[in-house]
Amino acid sequence: MTAAKANTPMFSRIALIGIGLIGSSISHACRRANLAREIVGSSATAATRQKALDLGLISEAFDNAADAVAGADLVILCAPVGAYAAIAAAIGPHLTPGAIVTDVGSVKAAVVRDVGPHIPAGVHFIPGHPIAGTEQSGPEAGFAELYDNRWCILTPAADADPAATAKLKLFWERLGSQVEIMDAVHHDLVLAITSHVPHLIAFNIVNTAAHLERVTDSEVIKFSAGGFRDFTRIAASDPVMWRDVFLNNKDAVLEMLGRFSEDLTVLQRAIRFGDGDVLQRMFTDARSIRRSIIQAGQDTAAPDFGRSRPADPPSPAKR
Repeated sequence: MTAAKANTPMFSRIALIGIGLIGSSISHACRRANLAREIVGSSATAATRQKALDLGLISEAFDNAADAVAGADLVILCAPVGAYAAIAAAIGPHLTPGAIVTDVGSVKAAVVRDVGPHIPAGVHFIPGHPIAGTEQSGPEAGFAELYDNRWCILTPAADADPAATAKLKLFWERLGSQVEIMDAVHHDLVLAITSHVPHLIAFNIVNTAAHLERVTDSEVIKFSAGGFRDFTRIAASDPVMWRDVFLNNKDAVLEMLGRFSEDLTVLQRAIRFGDGDVLQRMFTDARSIRRSIIQAGQDTAAPDFGRSRPADPPSPAKR
């Protein structure tokens, strides 16, 4: 791609349906790379619409998604996946011929099921999933670098227009992502083990700690070691989004939970019967996965996982 083309907007009007962390970060990254002449958005919440306008994330805010998509050549669904069916039904009649409709949901087969039937002929529907995020939410949580060197998975149908798919792939690359094309059902299986089950475990262990009768809430908070603290960070994620993820990817999640339970039973037996060889082997295998993730550039080996730490307290004065 020439420098001139790289600086040319890819889309005239992008409509963000939902302006939380993911949608606002798309806006920041779009403006950084000059990918759109205009970005508009919709949200059912008046405070969110006003905040998005105040932050300059969008030039127009709509309470109705159908109004937001009028004239848009790229529509990105950034709402919880449980709302997709109603949104798709509302916007379908108002989509511009030739436009691309995509999404950022963490499940894909359910998105195909809920959105696909409402997309009219002549409009290109290409589901997507940027694998990036933080535990923060809301339009003020977004930042342009969220997608840098992160993966975005696209799951076009077999009959999807290749040119539209290529254009959307380039869009995500210019946002900073690496892009992979994948079957929707396979995507859901992969994400069940790499994202969904870990979140479910995090939600569960934090609640288990909070409900222990012989350990007070203050002790759980005061003596949280690194492991539990990191679980709480994951468990701080948007409850509505994750509710919809589990309801819409239940088959893959239940399959992976079954496998996890079997492996957990192996660990339980090894601890009960003092089988240190089994424990060490499983821990060593797990450690190698962590090292592979760092080598792939998907995390950092810096202490405390690269997160900032409070300054050390001053040394006490010598007496």
